Amino acid sequence: MKWMLLPFRRYAEFSGRSRRMEFWMFQLLGLIVGVVLYSLILAGGGMEWITMVAATAEGSVVDNQLEGFSFGPLAWVGIVGLLVWFVAAFIPSLAVTVRRLHDRDMSGWYLPGFIVAVICLSLIPILGAILVLVLEIGWIVLMALPGTQGSNKYGADPLGQADAEVFA
Repeated sequence: MKWMLLPFRRYAEFSGRSRRMEFWMFQLLGLIVGVVLYSLILAGGGMEWITMVAATAEGSVVDNQLEGFSFGPLAWVGIVGLLVWFVAAFIPSLAVTVRRLHDRDMSGWYLPGFIVAVICLSLIPILGAILVLVLEIGWIVLMALPGTQGSNKYGADPLGQADAEVFA
């Protein structure tokens, strides 16, 4: 659990290096929070809304049936929870990703480059979706590769430090 919360302790720290454990456990925490909150949304009427929208698109349901629809309290708890999670985790997510790139001895500027590349490639019909998929798989592989051993220009090896120093 301490690895999942470490990016929050290092909230906006874009310097230094982060281990794979810190990065991937934070990603796992985001996945768990997302699954729980989306489940609340679906249980609170989100699934019914999706079904109605899909039926409207097919023409089997009249648009005015959607006008009377409202989400239940569970859905609103999930929606507000997702908003709070996004606001709370956005900066730590960027920071831990930049530190992970630093652990690979790469500049943090690769992150905005990746984001811009995904956006630009998404504008290309069909081929763009395939290229984005290949780029995202490559990004996942890059984040899974081990960091450089020993010190690099971004700091000391996080594997060489004792736990007390890492969490200080």
